[in-house]
Amino acid sequence: MTTAPPAEAAKTAALLSPSPTSVPRPKAPAAPPVRRVPLAVSGLLGAALTAYVWSAHGAKPGVLLLLGLALGIALFHSRFGFTSAWRQLVAVGNGTGLRAHALLLGTTATLFALLIGTKTGLFGSVPAPSGGPLGFGLLIGSFVFAVGMQLGGACASGTLFAVGSGQTSIVLTLGGFIGGATLAAWQFDLWKDLPSLEPVVMADHIGWFGSWAVTILVLAAIVLISRSVQARRNPPPIGAVPSARGAAARVLRGSWPLAVGALALAVLGAGVLLVSGGAWGVTSAFSLWGAELVRALGGHPESWSWWQQPGNKEMLAGPVLADKTSLTDIGIMIGAAVAAALGGTWTLHRGVPWRTATAAVLGGVLMGIGARLAGGCNIGAYLAGIASGSLHGWVWGGFALLGTWAGLKLRPLFGLGNPKPGDGVC
Repeated sequence: MTTAPPAEAAKTAALLSPSPTSVPRPKAPAAPPVRRVPLAVSGLLGAALTAYVWSAHGAKPGVLLLLGLALGIALFHSRFGFTSAWRQLVAVGNGTGLRAHALLLGTTATLFALLIGTKTGLFGSVPAPSGGPLGFGLLIGSFVFAVGMQLGGACASGTLFAVGSGQTSIVLTLGGFIGGATLAAWQFDLWKDLPSLEPVVMADHIGWFGSWAVTILVLAAIVLISRSVQARRNPPPIGAVPSARGAAARVLRGSWPLAVGALALAVLGAGVLLVSGGAWGVTSAFSLWGAELVRALGGHPESWSWWQQPGNKEMLAGPVLADKTSLTDIGIMIGAAVAAALGGTWTLHRGVPWRTATAAVLGGVLMGIGARLAGGCNIGAYLAGIASGSLHGWVWGGFALLGTWAGLKLRPLFGLGNPKPGDGVC
């Protein structure tokens, strides 16, 4: 039997070992008791809504709602975030969250390549990649979105699962998000002609295997660079969240390791592609919800240029509970409520400071506008774009990092703190 030389074995062990932090990560506190009333309410709501959607609109929307519920459970139990991961990376050099992103992106890219490359879909759907134009809207929108993330305290998916878990300040973020997305749709004529290039999807040039291979290699390089940066900066560890004791209890009551959350989200996101033919997204529903509110108040959003575009027109004309993105968004909030109640952490936070409330609303508005300009958010552009081998996903991620840096500079103006090297956790 051949064994690796001691030097190579040591390098492999170092590569697979956790990246260093200034102090060991604290142990997770015990999970509080199950919140029975929120669990009953959210569980019944999820079951009733699933039954209604299935009977009124068919199996395909019903399955999408179930996928949304599962996404909410996975997001909450793993506390899988994009906002905090980028904040920790930029502020103190902790790349743990970014490496979880790499696992999510790489796994999703693998599943996307298999589904799209073989044209495998359900309910008559044909999976298609998410390619977006390369232009000023993408650059400005991703930057503005990231600033909004840091002020609002959550990304697109994070906003949904935080609202489901009862975080009052993030309800304000969601309100601002819907308002910003609606405003950008209303003023579509002001920004629709910003200079841009056609989408570049690598599979069109080097095939799906080549696209997948390039994506994996770039992600591997990002993992290695982030480990090197973390080793040099020696940041505080990520804080631990309450968790149940025992493997079985931990599955139901959290918390899940980030790697488990990444894998679960990748499989569920691929499920959305398999069922609907399109990648998992979040923010188009916010424009739809805002338009429906405008219509309920007597307005006519159907006359806006945004809602006269192909695809958008059909979305506005159809019922909200048949819209793919609305179903997964609603499912995420309900699923997160179920998970938070099981974990004993569901609560309504009261007494939000006025500066925090202001930042939440402003951050939400910026994210709504940024998502429309960039053609998507951290899910619809960053995750779906990179997993599809589209260059716009990589550009979105790069400018979001710049926006994160700017957002960290603005956070203290609203009384929001940033991680520091001397903190016990980041």
